[in-house]
Amino acid sequence: MPNTFTQIYIQLVFAVNGRQSLISPSFKETLFKYIGGTMRNANQKLIAINGMPDHVHILVGLTPIVAVSDLVKDIKVASSRFINDKKLVRGRFSWQEGFGAFSSSQSHLSKVARYIENQERHHARRSFKEEYLSMLRSFQIEYDERYLFKWIES
Repeated sequence: MPNTFTQIYIQLVFAVNGRQSLISPSFKETLFKYIGGTMRNANQKLIAINGMPDHVHILVGLTPIVAVSDLVKDIKVASSRFINDKKLVRGRFSWQEGFGAFSSSQSHLSKVARYIENQERHHARRSFKEEYLSMLRSFQIEYDERYLFKWIES
């Protein structure tokens, strides 16, 4: 789009269906590269990606040619197909419905990217539920407990 100038940074968070720990270290890097390719094909800029066996965080420089929900849908569909076609998990892989999308300013990008890159360290101290609810509160997002991810209680 000529004469359109934007600076939109979004952190996306979504979980494996049933919050199963299916994203294995053996294929995690390959999956994240595949997701990066999916984003490049959608003309979006991947800044950081990481996650745990049951969820993923992605920091994206978003262009206004696609809605956030459409991008997440495309990522989920393509990555589920990739995992299933390559038979990377036993049974059928899918993502839970829904996602979190949290905006970031240019001045906070490196901090958010470091946070994403250090997921393992964060989750040594805090569950995904604690992390996600904290993000919702920090961004002052109203939510109904009935529509949050299905949690695994420890």
